[in-house]
Amino acid sequence: MIRIMIAEDQGMMRDALALLLGLEDDLEIVARVPSGDAVVPAALEHRPDAALLDIELPGRSGLDALPELRAALPECAVLILTTFARPGYLRRAMEAGAAGFLVKDGPVEELAAAVRRAVAGERVVDPALAAAALNAGPSPLTARERDVLAAALDGSTIADVAARLHLSESTVRNHLSSAIGKTHTRNRIEAARLARHNGWL
Repeated sequence: MIRIMIAEDQGMMRDALALLLGLEDDLEIVARVPSGDAVVPAALEHRPDAALLDIELPGRSGLDALPELRAALPECAVLILTTFARPGYLRRAMEAGAAGFLVKDGPVEELAAAVRRAVAGERVVDPALAAAALNAGPSPLTARERDVLAAALDGSTIADVAARLHLSESTVRNHLSSAIGKTHTRNRIEAARLARHNGWL
């Protein structure tokens, strides 16, 4: 049996995935968690062979939980399962060691097959998304520029962003200016939106 953990914040989706995958003779759902903060503790408790992580999770995103899960339980094959088919997300997931990246609108038979392949050591990526990621290229932003843009996404002032990230206001301005230049946008709101759309945040 392949033991699976599902991390999904929407209860109905989490239960539906568990029910449908549980119908497969060789798959067993051993844990279901609603937040990114619960991923590693649940994985250490239940020791799944595979984990399905949504990206948009409360507490911390699936992409943020992924490297910690890989470090804590390297034998667990981690697949990102998302509605957000953004090339930047795929690139970040693969760099963090994901075994697969799939969109949620595919048939459950494909998901079950992907889990089996990932546990067998293959990498499984949605073909259309893989092509889009190759065309999009890597993120031009540094890690600090990403942090500053993400903090500015909600319209926070320079002072608010500086206080939140424990930086000086001039440092925040420099990072924002650099990010605006690299994204070829007119202001920090446009830069943050473009970066989020491309999956760089």
